[in-house]
Amino acid sequence: MQERNAWVDYAKAIGIILVVYGHVARGVFNAGLPMDQDEYLLVDSVIYSFHMPLFFFLSGLFFYDSLVKRGKAGLIINKVDTIIYPFIVWSLLQGLIEVVLSNYTNGDVTLGQVFSLLWSPRAQFWFLYALFLVFVVCSFVYAKASRRYFLPLLLVFGVLYVLSTDLTVGSVGKFIFGNAVFFALGIWFNEIKAYFLARHVPLTLLLGASFVAGQYLFHVTFGLSWEVGGWPVLSLATVSILFVVALSMWLGRLRMAWLLFIGASSMTIYLMHILAGSGVRVILGSFMGIDSIAVHLIVGTLVGLAAPLLAQMIIKKYDLYFLLAPPKSFSATRLRTRAMAH
Repeated sequence: MQERNAWVDYAKAIGIILVVYGHVARGVFNAGLPMDQDEYLLVDSVIYSFHMPLFFFLSGLFFYDSLVKRGKAGLIINKVDTIIYPFIVWSLLQGLIEVVLSNYTNGDVTLGQVFSLLWSPRAQFWFLYALFLVFVVCSFVYAKASRRYFLPLLLVFGVLYVLSTDLTVGSVGKFIFGNAVFFALGIWFNEIKAYFLARHVPLTLLLGASFVAGQYLFHVTFGLSWEVGGWPVLSLATVSILFVVALSMWLGRLRMAWLLFIGASSMTIYLMHILAGSGVRVILGSFMGIDSIAVHLIVGTLVGLAAPLLAQMIIKKYDLYFLLAPPKSFSATRLRTRAMAH
């Protein structure tokens, strides 16, 4: 019998490992190291076809219960603390470090780019920016909606996702319409979660075969890339997400503490992994003269995962929580509580 929601942490772990590997591989490729371009582009497109949609899906899983519990305003204020605060802190931290070390890295980051974070998020932090926008929009959309509207709303967001590639919706619109469908999929999935939990073994096999067939048809047969968007990517991402869900439920019968720890710490890893992975690439390449692709990918991914976990332990030991969450006295939630008291 698996622990309640242990599968969610396994899914987060699978997702964050793919995120770290994907960014490490992109860094190695962009640094001009001798990688097989076709092989790199194929693996990159497979990963990018579903790994970030997976995180929007997982964020949607607990959204409705939280909305009912906190209310629309309470939920949005809570997300200011849990999403916007780390987004600002780490966008500035990583950005300033990249500016200082720009001579050693692939990027040519300027201070102007770093301080444009509120209207032009950069690097991996686009996800937190988009996630907050999706939370705000869905808080209004779902505030008056009962569960019977979850599927129709999912279908509406699906249509908007497909149309967003052709409509002039601006960058904010693309952040919302390009990702809200996967968030809505997570909200609706609660309606069929029991079915998945009861049949996760055959579903893993069925969806695993569908995942392989879908990725092969998409990338090899039709020669498409994840960037084309539209119905093909929406379909591929949905099958891929549901495969990861079924697989994670299967893994949930086991007890792999290290993988659960990675999943539970996925936010910390997401915030810090670029600095860790880029640092390793610079050390291996510029200072140690190592150009082995395998070494760069393996060591970069391992350090990209391990360094943030070590940093998280240091933050906990020395009570440096302000790096990840606002001090309670200055949190948006506390300020709102004070305002309501007066």
